[in-house]
Amino acid sequence: MIDSMTPEERTHPHLIDGSRRRRIARGSGTTIQEVNRLLRQFDDARTLMKQMSGLGKKGKLQFPLP
Repeated sequence: MIDSMTPEERTHPHLIDGSRRRRIARGSGTTIQEVNRLLRQFDDARTLMKQMSGLGKKGKLQFPLP
């Protein structure tokens, strides 16, 4: 699916509207629902990474040194 996206879409996934989702699905041999799932998972992972980076800066997430 990612190979069916343009470099601009890979960099800025918020640009992907309905017609682009349809083109990506057609180009990758998948369904629009699968494209939607991939984009949702990417957004969820981005949100999680932002939360994790914030925890490290505040000192709440500290790993014990061996």
